[in-house]
Parts: sequence; C-alpha cells; structure tokens
Amino acid sequence: MGRLGWMKDSEHFTGSRHMAAGHADHVYSVAKGATPPPGIEEISSSWQRSANKHGVDPDDSKAPRILTPGELRNFRGPLEKLIFTAQEELDQLYKVVREAGYTVLFCDSSGVAVEHRGEQAQASRFEYWGTWLGGVWSEEVEGTNGIGTCIVEERPVTVHRSQHYRSRHIDLSCSGAPVFGVDGRLMAVLDVSAIDPELSEAAHALTGALTIRSARAIEERFFRDQFRRAWIVAVAPPDGGAQGMLMAIDADQRIVGANRVARRSLLLDDRALLVGISLWALFEQDLDLFRRKDRSDIWTRLLVAGSNDSWPALVTPPDHTRSASSTPTNINLHTRPRLDSIGNLLKLTPAPPAHGGLSAGAMRRVREYVEVHLGESIDLTMLAAAAGLSMHHFARQFKQSAGVTPHRYLTHKRVERAQEMLAQTDLSLSEIAYAAGFSDQSHLARHFRHILGTTPREFRWSQR
Repeated sequence: MGRLGWMKDSEHFTGSRHMAAGHADHVYSVAKGATPPPGIEEISSSWQRSANKHGVDPDDSKAPRILTPGELRNFRGPLEKLIFTAQEELDQLYKVVREAGYTVLFCDSSGVAVEHRGEQAQASRFEYWGTWLGGVWSEEVEGTNGIGTCIVEERPVTVHRSQHYRSRHIDLSCSGAPVFGVDGRLMAVLDVSAIDPELSEAAHALTGALTIRSARAIEERFFRDQFRRAWIVAVAPPDGGAQGMLMAIDADQRIVGANRVARRSLLLDDRALLVGISLWALFEQDLDLFRRKDRSDIWTRLLVAGSNDSWPALVTPPDHTRSASSTPTNINLHTRPRLDSIGNLLKLTPAPPAHGGLSAGAMRRVREYVEVHLGESIDLTMLAAAAGLSMHHFARQFKQSAGVTPHRYLTHKRVERAQEMLAQTDLSLSEIAYAAGFSDQSHLARHFRHILGTTPREFRWSQR
C-alpha cells in the first residue's frame, strides 16, 4: 500500500487511541483480580500473565519487532522440513481468507513468523502492524495475542480487537492454532490476522475454525511424511471429538510413533515408544491387515483389547515409491490428510460382533478374488464360491466378519481403486469408472460422493 496506506493506518491508530483511552485501566483491573467482563473470560489469565509476570505496558505504542532477513534465517532453519510440508495447506488457507484482507502467518514456538502469505502491495501496512514475515509475537513481548497466547496455553486461541492486551492492537483480529510435532510437543503456530475494525467477532470465529483445520492438516502431513516407511494407523476418536489419533507401526506391528492425541488417549509416552509397545497390546490382533498387498488405504475397525468396543480406523501401507523417480503426485497421495474423512466409517462400517463370521482363510480368499476381479462384474454367487460356502450362509457370515454386506464392501473397494487411479493416472473419469467396476461415470460419481463427500473430479484436482 506504500506510504499513503501507512499514513492512513497511523491516523486510524491515533483515532483508536481515543476510543481505547480506558483500555489500560480495564486491563490492569482484570490483572489485579477483578471479575472479567463478558468476552474476556477465556483470555483473562493471559492478561494477568502479561501484566504480573512479563510486565508488558498496555499503553506502549511501539510497533512489534520485525526481524531482518539475516536474523530470520536462524529461526527458519530448524523448521525447514515442516515449512516445506506446510506449503500446500498455507496456500489453500490463504486462498480462502485473502479476499477478507487477512494475512497468514506460520510461526515457530517462540512466536516468530517464519513463513507467511499476504498481499505484497500492502507489505508496508502489514509491517506497520507487525503481521508480516519476521514479526515477533511472543506473549512476553506483546502481551495477549493469538500467536503468543496459543504458544503458552497450547490450544487454539482467537483474540478479537479489544481482547488484545496492548491498546495498540485493538483493531487487530487474530486466530492461532497449535501445530504439534511427532513427539507430541508444540512445534509451530498457524495464525490468520486481519486489520479491520469493522470485522465482526462472528465472522472472525469462522476464520478461526478454518485455521484449526489447516493446522491439524499440516500436523498430519508432517507425521505421515516423517513415518513414510511405516504403516500409518489413523483412528477416529471414540468420543466423536474433532481430532483423531495417528500411530506409526513397524513390520512387527510395534508402535514406533504416535501423535499428541494418541499419546494422551492411549497413555503412550517416549519410553513406551522406544521400547516398542505392540499394537496388539491395545487392540485385538488382526494380522491380516498387515499382510495385505494393497497400495491404497484400508478401511477397518479395531476392536479394543478386552472389550466389545470397536473404533473406526484407516490403515495406510508403507510408501516404497520415494526414490529419484518418485513424483510429487505419489508423495502427496501418501501424505495427504485423512483424519477428517474417517467419520464416514461410522456410516460405512458398523461395528462387527466380536465372534463368529468367516474363517481367516475364507476371508483371505474372498479379498484376493475381489482384488483380482474388481474391474469385472462380481455377484454374490462368485464370492460365496471363493469362500466355499452356500450363498445364503456366505452373506450372513461375511457381514459378521466385515461389518458390512458384500455389496457395500465391493462398492467401497471400487471407490478405493478409483481413488488410486485418479491420483496416479491421467485416464478419463469414464475409463476409471469402467476399470474400477462401475457401470459408468455417473455411477462412480454417485458412490464416490456418498462415501468420501467429494466428486472424483474434485478429488483428482486436490491431488495435483
């Protein structure tokens, strides 16, 4: 925006000073223990820290510090891999919030913005407010804000206008969401910030939800990339919460990695992972899952050891394509986030009984038959013959073993095959539909959307 934009912001700040004349008194009263007014309750402890622990002056008018390129390199270095992994999610988030005048900041655990997205033409304006690459937003320096407070409290934080500690920031709105590393510790913060006094709290809350979703996707991408050579087991939370568990499993079915949610839910720590606790210490053994030759994801349910509770899960086989000849498409296919889609399992695969069903050998023969003949017409008699049972007996026993009817199982396997072909080939949608065993393109599209919540065309676009 140049000097004119900077002058307008300076004038606006002068006007805001008049409106915020009592802000410092308001802050200090809460810091001394006064009952927080409505809208301040969630960040009142941050106001108290800012005043009593850090001694931040709420009336200080100086701008947040912006690091020089040389200084910034020292902060970016340790996060280079994470920054690379986050690129696609940062781009997608910025596409959504750009028109509303937001910047996207990706910060390290000390509050330094090490990557960003924003309008270069308005760089001087964003630098004036500190919401730019190299900006330092620790709570110790700036008081309550979406980045610094998120770091301290390790939870998503939205700070809208006068919820900020410093009077200078009362026209800012920012939402920060934590990004945890594969060790479960805070690694970064994703933030969206806007300089718009007219922005409503409700509108900014929606942006905050997008930020949380993008942060979780970055976290999952990074976990999957760090454990590319392992099996990845993604489990939907049993309480229906928004976050899911991720575990990395080695060839002997030992848990060698777990995200923050899995560590907390399953009581896993660094010591247990170092020893190599078996997956089967937590869930009933199902070795067939890890003997399959599928290159695509395996939808299943894991039966909690010693109980009748089963949790929806998605098992991703190890990636063996990373080499000099591997393509970005293959890499992206393996690391793309899946946790958001596991909810579909609740409708797709109801919990199977703990006992009964097909023998392991019969189930293996059926799976192998389906794998080989998936692109052909398959009916119940063919599957029953593969299992060596009568058609009626087979249908009942199969549902006990798989949790779904043979027809729904076939449909899901065909959608899985179509996913793989959409991501890895340039075949037309109609060619993929026939190759996956659907009658035509519309037949594929209908089932694809029902199971995955998106169209084949949109899914292919997302993998490019």
